[in-house]
Amino acid sequence: MRSIAEEVTDRLDRLEVPFNAHGLDRYGISKERLSTVGVAFGTLYRSYFSVKCHGTENVPSRGRAMLVANHSGGYAVDASMLAAACFFDLEPPRLAHGMVERFMSRIPFVADWASRVGQFPGLPEHARRLLNDERMLMVFPEGTRGTAKLYKQRHELVRFGTGFMRLALETRTPIVPVAILGGGEAVPTIKNVRWLGKLLGLPYVPLTPYLLAFPLPANIVIHFGKPLLFEGSGMETDNVIDAHVERVKGSIRELLTAGALEYRVR
Repeated sequence: MRSIAEEVTDRLDRLEVPFNAHGLDRYGISKERLSTVGVAFGTLYRSYFSVKCHGTENVPSRGRAMLVANHSGGYAVDASMLAAACFFDLEPPRLAHGMVERFMSRIPFVADWASRVGQFPGLPEHARRLLNDERMLMVFPEGTRGTAKLYKQRHELVRFGTGFMRLALETRTPIVPVAILGGGEAVPTIKNVRWLGKLLGLPYVPLTPYLLAFPLPANIVIHFGKPLLFEGSGMETDNVIDAHVERVKGSIRELLTAGALEYRVR
């Protein structure tokens, strides 16, 4: 059986990212950094969270795509495992670019490592450039409202932002709805301490029954739905955009509801 390091090396060599002779692509993404993070996340993915994926055939193997997913679990454990799923369970492997919250860019060490592995501040111009370059984006329209959900709300959806839909229309990008279960079990948040978060430059600090928000080895399950393609220019009225967003949200809710029933009987 291959080690995680051997699997990461093989998948990096098959990753359709145009690295130059120095192991960098045009966005400054580093093959070396991807290898380091890949081994760490691969261990979490395969052994700690024992991630299972369903519907991987619904993710385009090439070209622009937008993975639109729910959020839960105090912080972005679910996002990191979705990125790992695209690397370890898609054929060929794909690099999923995340649009990270802006507060992350104020943390020097984290910001540098994030950009070196393809996770950029969530600005429309960054997302537009990546899609026009036929890359794949991960989008979490709930934002920090999603990760701030308490344990009892982990399978619910809160308000979605709408910017992703205007961008998808403008760039004619297919949307793949994604439901992720287990993030709320990994970090079972019972309270968010916002005053402490403000002191630390964060939206909040999640508290769990064991106080520190260290992730538990919960099983994470990812369901990829069938792609949705919307027609338009991105300049539609708010009513039209809201209806499109609700359709995506409804698809995720269906995946989440069905997945939650299965998750509970495991």
